[in-house]
Amino acid sequence: MRIVRRVLQGFVLVFVMLLTGVIAWLSLAPPELLRVGTGYAAKIVCSNVFLAKRDGAQVLAQDVQAPGHPLLRTVHVDVDRERGRVTARMLRVFAPATAVYREGLGCANVADGGDLQTVLDAPPVALPPLPAAAHGLWPAGGDRIVNDPRLGALLSDPDLIGRGMRAVVIVKDGRLVGEAYGPAFDRDTPLLGWSMTKTVNAAILGRAVAEGRLDLEAQGLFPQWSDEPRAAITPADLMAMQSGLQFNEDYGGVTDVTRMLYLEPDMAAFSGAMPSVADPGTVFNYSSGTSVMLARLWMNTFEDPAAALAYPRLALFAPLSMTSAVMETDQAGTFVASSYLYATAPDWARFGQFLLQDGVWNGARLLPAGFVQSMQAPTQASGRSYTNGQAWQVGPGNEPDERFGLPGDAYWALGHDGQSMAIVPSERLVVVRLGLTPYSVGYRPQPFVKAVIDALK
Repeated sequence: MRIVRRVLQGFVLVFVMLLTGVIAWLSLAPPELLRVGTGYAAKIVCSNVFLAKRDGAQVLAQDVQAPGHPLLRTVHVDVDRERGRVTARMLRVFAPATAVYREGLGCANVADGGDLQTVLDAPPVALPPLPAAAHGLWPAGGDRIVNDPRLGALLSDPDLIGRGMRAVVIVKDGRLVGEAYGPAFDRDTPLLGWSMTKTVNAAILGRAVAEGRLDLEAQGLFPQWSDEPRAAITPADLMAMQSGLQFNEDYGGVTDVTRMLYLEPDMAAFSGAMPSVADPGTVFNYSSGTSVMLARLWMNTFEDPAAALAYPRLALFAPLSMTSAVMETDQAGTFVASSYLYATAPDWARFGQFLLQDGVWNGARLLPAGFVQSMQAPTQASGRSYTNGQAWQVGPGNEPDERFGLPGDAYWALGHDGQSMAIVPSERLVVVRLGLTPYSVGYRPQPFVKAVIDALK
């Protein structure tokens, strides 16, 4: 018995030593995958609490844990509404990550190399106020509409609108003719567009082109791109996702895109340091880093950083009456134009209508003539699936839209987890669908858009 007791004591000692080592490892040097997970949780909860005014525990459960990696189920968040910050930890202890809210700029992760106290103590940026929502009919005003009775059955069909739908807005001939919302969401709830933000950023860049700030064929865009072939990259190459720069857009682990979004304090510096793997204009590579570099590019045309931060409001959101729109920046102050724009569904639809009107709003041309046409045009390098302007020529699933019976001129702004905006010029139609619908569910909005077209004929 004495021998057995000693053996058991030895096992217990080894177990305690191993457990102590694991705890020390997780405390002092947590794996990057855990830090990506807590960074993601902190960011999503922060933005939804302070921008969408949702409950933090609900956001964690519904938006982060339910559709996410199993490790996310071990995450706990602390929401400090008074100080405007959210901290997430695995098992309440490990891999802490913090996101901080800044008025008008949304939430930013305080990532590796970041000084939390410096971010908390930074003076607020004085942004020009967006106009209050006006009374009157959409798009100038925000008054409620009565749904076109022809759309009633479609807007309540779960197979057409998809599981996890949070908002649908339909615009025909410049009029908002139908809208529907999921439980706990309404027309005043700002919703994340994910990569639909890329298309909005393309329009902001178009405003800079219209003002003579940028030339789409310019080269030598950044000092760190003095080497060939990076020196030959143009804004047009970046817009078409044909920069030739390395970037891994895979999700679910630690890749270039998740590292950029949740571990890097300066996303533009991270993306700009990527090596070239192909000549510009020759290879399509979908890259959120490319979109962040585009934002940094137009922001660099301003000498005053505050003026750059105000530009989306002055150049696009205020003219279009997108009174809810907030594009968020990273810790370094660069707009995360790949992923982070929150806006209500009617405001997302205003942007779609703006593109449908060829960049003209209230009789004023805001985008250069031909710019929207270029945004629609598919590229050969992408197999004609992506366009020259941060948009998609085909809907989710990368299948030809004609297969679903959609007109050939339809094009899309698309985002992670089921965000979509279909723009169909020949039908004078915009269909916005927002929600939490992971790609694995297999939902496609194309049949819904086709049903809308048929119902409104």
